[in-house]
Amino acid sequence: MTPLQERREKIDKEDKVLNVSKQCELLSIHRSGLYYSPVAEKEENLQIMELLDKQYFDTPFYGVLRLTAHFQKLGFQINVKRMRRLMKIVNWKTIFREPKTTIINKLHKKYPYLLKDLKIEKTNQVWATDITYIPMRKGFMYLIAIIDLHSRKVLNWSLSNTMGADWCAEVLQETIKIHGCPEIFNTDQGSQFTSDVFINILKSNEIKISMDGKGRALDNIFIERLWKSVKYEHVYLYVYEDGISLYKGLENYFEFYNERRLHQSLNYKTPNEIYEQKSVA
Repeated sequence: MTPLQERREKIDKEDKVLNVSKQCELLSIHRSGLYYSPVAEKEENLQIMELLDKQYFDTPFYGVLRLTAHFQKLGFQINVKRMRRLMKIVNWKTIFREPKTTIINKLHKKYPYLLKDLKIEKTNQVWATDITYIPMRKGFMYLIAIIDLHSRKVLNWSLSNTMGADWCAEVLQETIKIHGCPEIFNTDQGSQFTSDVFINILKSNEIKISMDGKGRALDNIFIERLWKSVKYEHVYLYVYEDGISLYKGLENYFEFYNERRLHQSLNYKTPNEIYEQKSVA
């Protein structure tokens, strides 16, 4: 097969006949590998965002005021406006300890949470997805992953330097093409996942739509555990210079996560072992 770099160079983003996704499919290239340029930021902002990313695992219930005060105590000269901007970049989603009334954007339909008291007993019963911030030496990128909740298998993932709805929809469509359809698909209420382009894929495949309650900690616990594993077992241990090296590193990590990493919650089996049992059942 032609070397990967040569195949990437053959991609024509201006081609009006074949879109980028189709060209990637024909050349056997993962689309996210094309978008390897990290988003640039000021050095101090990158430092704050990396600390924010780690802080989330300790205090996900902190809002903008507490975080501003916390970072001011750490010695940063930061105000609420700047903190709010950086929280948005790292995709910080405050988890509320008490129920919080929220004004819902009526332009985006929200769907009920279907997983409460649901027994997840088989593969492809429930899938879930989310986006997380990935810090790099001179910038950052975003990672999306789709997981099967029964087996914890990472079914698909992708990198991008934006959090666009089209990107999320393409990853969803690709995952369905590879693995078929789940019965239920769970997301948070992020605008990417409530967008028409994303929702229409689920509806056209007759997949039930489930959405986390805003600010509810336990609704998306499995994907949050995945992000903690990815970051503490890999991302924080390596300081990636560019998107290509990040992509290769994550490719190796997810291969390890699915095929060789023993999960205590799976009785020390791997996600692939559990997921592949569906063909035997």
